[in-house]
Amino acid sequence: MSMRELSGKWNPVLKGLCRVTCLLLLLAPAAASSMAVGESRPNIVFVVADDLESGTLPHFPNISRELVRQGLSFDRFFVTNSWCCPSRASILRSQYVHSHGVLTNTAPEGGFDRFHSQMLERSTIGTWMQQAGYKTALMGKYLNHYPGKLAEETYVPPGWNSWHVPVRKLYEEYGYRLNENGRLVDHGWSEQDYLSDVLAGRAKEFITGTREPFFLYLAPVGPHNPSNPAVRHANAFPDAQAPRTPSFNQENVHDEPLWLRTRPKLLPSEIERIDERYRARMRSMLGVDDLVGTVIETLRSTGKLDHTYVFFSSDNGFHLGTHRLKQGKTTPFEEAIRIPMVVRGPGIKAGSTTSHLGATVDLGPTFTELGGTKPPDFAEGRSLVPLLRGQSPGEWRKNVLVEFHRPLNRSSAAQTPVPEYQALRTDRYTYVRYETGETQLYDLTTDPYQLSNLAKLASPGVLLGLQERLERMRTCSGPSCREADKQE
Repeated sequence: MSMRELSGKWNPVLKGLCRVTCLLLLLAPAAASSMAVGESRPNIVFVVADDLESGTLPHFPNISRELVRQGLSFDRFFVTNSWCCPSRASILRSQYVHSHGVLTNTAPEGGFDRFHSQMLERSTIGTWMQQAGYKTALMGKYLNHYPGKLAEETYVPPGWNSWHVPVRKLYEEYGYRLNENGRLVDHGWSEQDYLSDVLAGRAKEFITGTREPFFLYLAPVGPHNPSNPAVRHANAFPDAQAPRTPSFNQENVHDEPLWLRTRPKLLPSEIERIDERYRARMRSMLGVDDLVGTVIETLRSTGKLDHTYVFFSSDNGFHLGTHRLKQGKTTPFEEAIRIPMVVRGPGIKAGSTTSHLGATVDLGPTFTELGGTKPPDFAEGRSLVPLLRGQSPGEWRKNVLVEFHRPLNRSSAAQTPVPEYQALRTDRYTYVRYETGETQLYDLTTDPYQLSNLAKLASPGVLLGLQERLERMRTCSGPSCREADKQE
């Protein structure tokens, strides 16, 4: 057989091999690109304090040095409800309170039992990140009164690969029982049992022993009452006083709703106890600050810090003498609804600040976008990723909705005697509508401490516009909330 004949005989085979080879070469870059994308997904750590008001972060060395100075701070970040469980449900689900229906801290209309019985935990940031290929962990406070009457103490909700959550005596930080991945561990009153330190140790183990990418939801209970400190911090801040802002022990309340108008001014003895509570809270927060330091140092020592976003925030703010309130939350005032929010991570400009309105419903869409996935259609928040990248979005939220519902058992209500309300926080105004028919309106450009209620003085056009915006937010659902929140 001649070479020409041999070549002709093998030509179809060679052409087939060529086609296969070329196809593999074409696919190889795509496969490599896909692998690179998978490997580039960052780790995410979310630390959420309990009842921490804005303006306190500079007092805590690790948070200040490692997060504030190295990250992006949000000047105006708000909760959907200034009460623990409704707020945390909004974080977990990226929904306003009227959508997820966890209205209070206690059953039957709130608490863990409500979240569990409505099967809301089948779809949370835990399940979203887990389905995206992340190893997930929740450590610390979950939802109020977990595990409630409907679950065993060993119960672990879906979506979490690692679970370290107290089931008894949560707030004391000593003498509690911890559900550790379905195994119950009792802790006593020794220094090494301090909850914030135990959570720091579990977080260190998780970060060190987990392959990337991972999502760590870390929820210490400081500075929530009774605000017990670690032994090493028992004498810190000996002379500290609660901030004496213009709203502290507010002088004039004659234009306010009845619930506030009838409150007497604080007595010197009451102010003294407020200062004692403030010092206890600051000492408790030093344990949270040490936890943050442990997380950052572990990320750094394992070489994961530059590939990790670390978010720090709170579930609501807190009153300490402001507006004549000795303590508490649940109000529509800035002290209760505005919370600290700072994040460091890849591509974030160190020491930067943004004044764009943000809300806790935005956390879920942010985490999922960073993780290369999307939240379900019922999610109502916006991704903060453009802001993290220093971009100025052409279209952004103009409205944040805050809702408050009182328990059916009024004796178990929050620490403030506030009627139910819906509130709208905009770039300029806070507008509040109470179930009593009373209203509040504050122009924050001229009255940042909310001392002058303009509800009876504002023009009808301003009031009508705010009422319409509030109504759109109050009735929104899913994607329509992102339409309502941008309306002016």
